[in-house]
Amino acid sequence: RELDSSPFEYSKYRENWLILNKFFGENMEYKHSGSSVGANKKHIQLAPKYRYHMMQKEKLKVMCRAAIEEACKRHNIEIEIIKVMDEHVHMTADVPRTMSDAKALQIIKGLSSYILFRLCPALRKRYPDGHFWTEGYFCDGVGNSNFALTCLYIENQELHHRIISNY
Repeated sequence: RELDSSPFEYSKYRENWLILNKFFGENMEYKHSGSSVGANKKHIQLAPKYRYHMMQKEKLKVMCRAAIEEACKRHNIEIEIIKVMDEHVHMTADVPRTMSDAKALQIIKGLSSYILFRLCPALRKRYPDGHFWTEGYFCDGVGNSNFALTCLYIENQELHHRIISNY
């Protein structure tokens, strides 16, 4: 059901997920490797260079999502959830425990950029130097207690941005 953009409606929706958060958190899967067990789930946000609204058209949203998914697949980074907005991308991913945040983002940004320019050569007109993403990024560890809430936040990006723009 479509949510109203009123803050009350949003807070009621959030409360329901906070109640279920404990259930989802306890069922988070751990990776087993050698003599270690653990999880390395990350909330990642990327933005195109100069924060251009590059993904307004559905075609570019689909290509961007496909490029990120392919980059992650090639390097064993498992995407849990991904949301492509007009001028940024949110995702949660399970990064291999042997890979640093910086290395994971270097792979995701570099390879997805390469794939995007191959899929859509016209992007070179806007980005002649071949860099689609900004230098910076957001990356935060997501543990058992806030995994479901982070997924909910990513799923509801349209609602989130609509509420903020109304104030």
